[in-house]
Parts: sequence; structure tokens; C-alpha cells
Amino acid sequence: MSATAVHSLWTMAGGVTSAAPAEKFKAPVIEYAQLTPVLIVIGVAVVGVLVEAFVPRRARYYTQVFLTVVALAAAFAAVIGLAAGGYGTTKAHIAAMGAIAIDGPALFLQGTILLTSLVAVFTFAERRLDPAAHGNRVDSFAAQAASVPGSDSEKAAVRAGFTTTEVFPLVLFSVAGMLVFPAANDLLTLFVALEVFSLPLYLLCAVARRKRLMSQEAAVKYFLLGAFSSAFLLFGIALLYGYAGSVSYATIANVVDGSITRIDPALADTMGNDALLLIGGAMILTGLLFKVGAVPFHMWTPDVYQGAPTPVTGFMAAATKVAAFGALLRLLYVVLPGLAWDWRPVMWAVAIVTMLGGAIVAITQTDIKRLLAYSSIAHAGFILAGVIATTPDGISSVLFYLGAYSFVTVGAFAVVTLVRDAGGEATHLSKWAGLGRRSPLVAAVFAVFLLAFAGIPLTSGFSGKFAVFKAAADGGAGGLVVVGVISSAIAAFFYIRVIVLMFFSEPKADGPTVAVPSPLTMTTIGVGVAVTLVLGLAPQYFLDLASQAGVFVR
Repeated sequence: MSATAVHSLWTMAGGVTSAAPAEKFKAPVIEYAQLTPVLIVIGVAVVGVLVEAFVPRRARYYTQVFLTVVALAAAFAAVIGLAAGGYGTTKAHIAAMGAIAIDGPALFLQGTILLTSLVAVFTFAERRLDPAAHGNRVDSFAAQAASVPGSDSEKAAVRAGFTTTEVFPLVLFSVAGMLVFPAANDLLTLFVALEVFSLPLYLLCAVARRKRLMSQEAAVKYFLLGAFSSAFLLFGIALLYGYAGSVSYATIANVVDGSITRIDPALADTMGNDALLLIGGAMILTGLLFKVGAVPFHMWTPDVYQGAPTPVTGFMAAATKVAAFGALLRLLYVVLPGLAWDWRPVMWAVAIVTMLGGAIVAITQTDIKRLLAYSSIAHAGFILAGVIATTPDGISSVLFYLGAYSFVTVGAFAVVTLVRDAGGEATHLSKWAGLGRRSPLVAAVFAVFLLAFAGIPLTSGFSGKFAVFKAAADGGAGGLVVVGVISSAIAAFFYIRVIVLMFFSEPKADGPTVAVPSPLTMTTIGVGVAVTLVLGLAPQYFLDLASQAGVFVR
């Protein structure tokens, strides 16, 4: 058969005759200017990988820290530029062929994630807390992550002064995924963003310099449970696609409302099948509630928080929550508002068990990192109260709470890195006895963070809780507010117990010392305290900012 015959067969088979030329394939239209925050972070992350390959080992640490800080600061400036250009309000729209929403909540959450990450990266770069090993300053990360803990190759790497500087590009890749996650406007983008920010976190959890086996165990637990939750999310996406014939948020919302009448013939048998909608929606919610750390999907949180290097725990506890709650808000308010009667009772139950479970179990903890982990679970419950409000105030109160909570969290974990004994960080609560007499300033700063977690007036925690509970009460969830107040009272007990332990107990003779950090960690803690007090004493400007940013584009 001749080549021309084959060609004509091929064009006929494709349904295209030579008489009717095919329509030209249209190139996708991507608004690069509006995606600059994400593009900057991803671009510099790729440069960071090249730095690991080409820059001499001596210079890598300084190069990576400089690149990471510049990338996060530039991306934050880009977010401010977009907000100033009206993309959070009047010019809000769907960019990148319907994949990403550029609107108020997206820009607010992206700004929060970038600022939090910038402050957290300073703790990654800290190299003054541990005593120098073989004349080399060391950070919180393994000398050579690939070597077996305690092996000869690890000892040789420590002697040679190696450091795992790959953590910086990993942080940037994770941040890039977090920036896309709350802005995703279709289910596939949501899933890709989830994987992009989760995979670097699994690695970061495994590279602690001290307690390496515990760190690796934490990473394996996180990876296995994370993979499990990703599978739930993916299965839910498949079912929702079967239900609506599209992965686009707007199309799914229209099918849920019944405003779409044209049915895709390929999906005629399944489109509009409510069983697919309910099961698919429930599975996607399961995947997102896992990332948020809500009960009963919280089992990974205490183990991972305890085992991961403390700078990673601080970064993860703050930034992941912001990204995951952003995605959860968009899913419930943009895709499934027509299903509110179905998801609200379920979310009520989840919020109640999350608030009470986190607060009650935290009382029994003896490790400061596990205590903060259960505290973060209780906070997830408080934030869910705002999500359940289903009012514009609900959105803005959640945005404000996430901004306030993230800085308190990063600051608290930065303080935990300072209290050390011969084995590294002293995280057992008994070691913190009498800390207020040994180091009054560090204990006072930690007390400020604990009071903010407890929601005591004049701290950001009080402003955030008040906003969220008021929105929930106005949205008809008064019972939830009562449970929230009871949970807050239970939680206040264990926060104040730690403060009493620090200031009113006798210090032990062989107790831990408080390391003197470099200006990097001091900056992290200073910013945390400043934000906690400013949002507590004068929250109105930031509440207004959150309410202006609280409208999703559809």
C-alpha cells in the first residue's frame, strides 16, 4: 500500500476528509503575570536543585538560604502586587484555562503561606544551637540523609562537615504546591498540588540530625497515611467526574444545582446520579480533612510532629493547615454549596469530636511537641466551626484565624528548638520545669504563645476564636460554639499547666540549657510575638482585610 493511501485512510478514520480541513488546535491561554507568585517559587526551586549539582559544597548553604529567602520575599511582593491591582476584588477571575482561581481568598492565603514560610525558613538555616562538630557548625538536618543512622558513612559525613542543604529547594517545591492548593479551580489541579506539596514534606520529616530513627519512622507513617488519603481524594475525584462529566468546580456546582440540562452522551448513564455525588464528595472531604488533621483522620499528627526535625514541624504545622483549609473552603463554598444540607451535619460531628478530642487527649501528653500536635488538632476543630457557618463572615473569620494561628505556631516551635540538653532538644515536659528562672525571656515568650493558643484576651488567639465563634453563631451553629467554649476551657488547663511548670517549679540541677540562637531564629520568634500581640491588641484592620478578601470567584 502506498504512503498516500495510508495517509488518506488515516485522515478518513479520524473523521476528517481532505475537503473539510480540521479546525486548528488552539494553543492554551495562560495568564503568566497572574501566576507569578507560583512561577517564582517553582523557578527558584529548580535553580536550587541545580545549585546542589554545580555549586561547591562549601558555598551551597549560603547560596541556598539566599535564594530561598529572595524567592519567598519576591513571591510575597508579587501577591501584594496582584492584590493592589484589584485581582482580589473587582478583577477576580479564573486563570490558566479554568485551572486556577485568582481571587481574594486565594491571594490572602497565598500571602499567609509565603510569609509563614519565610519566617519558618530562618529556623531551617539556624546553625548555632548545636555545638560545632569537628570544627563545623551544624543545623537540624542529617549530615548525609542517604546514609544509614549510626553507620560509618554517616560518621564520615559528620567529620567532613557535610550538611543536607537540599532541604531548601524541597521547602520551595512544597510551598509552590501549597500556593496552588487553595487556588485550584478544578479537581485535577487540586490533586496535583496536593502531591507537589506532600512529597517534599515526607522527605523533610525524615532528615533530622538527632533521633534519626524516630525521624525516619515519622516520615514512613506520614507517607503511608498520606498515600492512603491521596487515594481517597483521587477516588472521590473519579466519582465526581462520573457524576458531573467534568472536573471543573463551576460545572460540578451547576450540575449539583440542576442548572445544567445538556448531558454528555458518554456519561448519560451516570450523570446526575446522587450516589456518585455523595460518595465522591465524602471521599474528597476525607482526603482534605486528613491534611487538616481533623479527628478521626488525625492519627499521623502527634507521631509526625514529634519525630520530624522541629523546624520542619513548625513549617508543616502552620503552612499545611493554611493551604488545606483554603482548599476545603473552596470545595464547600464553590463546588458543594447546593449540598450544604448533606455536608453540614457531618462537618458538625467532625468539628465537635475534633475540638473535644484534641483538647482532652492533650492533657495526658508529656512531650511538648506531642502536646502542641494535639493542640493543633483542637485548633482544626475551632477553624471548622467557622467553615460550617456558610456565610461570608465564616470565610473571612477562617482566613483571619489561619493568619493568626500560623505565626503563633511557627514561633512556638522556634522556641522549642532552643531548649536543649546533651541529646539535642529537651522536649519532655519535666525538663521544662523551672525554665522561667533559668531563662526568663525565653519562658515569657513561650508563655505568650501558649496564652495565644488558649485564646486569652489581648492575644491573636482571642481575636481569631471570637471571629470564628461569632460567625458560627450567626450562621446558626450556636451549639457548636458552646462545645468550642468548653473545649477552649479544657485546652486552657494544659497550656497554663506548662506556664506554671516553667515559672513556679524549682529548676533541676542537671536540667537543660537554653541555647543562644543566631539572629535568624530571633527574627522568627520576634515576628511571632509581634504578630500575636498586634492581632490581639488591634485586629480590626486585619479583620477588614480578611472580609474584603472573603469572596470566592465562581
